[in-house]
Amino acid sequence: MRWLRACLLACCIAAAAAPAAAAPGGAAKTGYRLYEATAATVNGEVLFRSDVVREACFRSCGAFPGDEPADLSLAAARDRLIADTLVLQEQAKLELGTVDNAALREAAASALSSMASCSSPCAKDISAGRVRDYVKRRMLVREFLRKRVAMFVEVNDEEVQREAERRASRSGRPVADFPAEALRKELSERKAEREIGNWFARLTSKSRIVLSPLEERGWMSGTP
Repeated sequence: MRWLRACLLACCIAAAAAPAAAAPGGAAKTGYRLYEATAATVNGEVLFRSDVVREACFRSCGAFPGDEPADLSLAAARDRLIADTLVLQEQAKLELGTVDNAALREAAASALSSMASCSSPCAKDISAGRVRDYVKRRMLVREFLRKRVAMFVEVNDEEVQREAERRASRSGRPVADFPAEALRKELSERKAEREIGNWFARLTSKSRIVLSPLEERGWMSGTP
């Protein structure tokens, strides 16, 4: 599919580069129109500007179940897309990457509802198939990080007790006001975030990521 898109892109560029028809009076109209552009390459895989624009739109609409709407710049949306691409590439190497069909249908239905009610003008230009692909990708990434990275995080009883005592000391409240299981869950999530961050740092250091100039103007409508 990527090579097909590359071929189509080459055709669009060639068509855009062709001289325009002569205007009345013999004056020739010249100029170019941007149809597509490369936003980044990740280990040789091309991410197009249109991919980044869609990513920003999905985030602005809070399309993925559980996400709050977030207005991201194109650069920030590209960073999210690059991170997901790195995860999917690792999944492919390990021959992983399946999602439960029933869960996917439910999540996709929720995302389609969010997009339908989204006030951002970009939402109307994204097909149901694109929404489903986005949801599937996010689900694959989430499950990979949970099962291959975050699952190895452990929080022992001593850590929980120290955290309860620390909070009790700072607040002047009794240790019993800080339930052990709630603290364990919070500490586990915090540790998992750090571990995932470290994992991405290691993965990025051994990956080849090339960024291209990214024009912010008009991204919401998909125009150059």
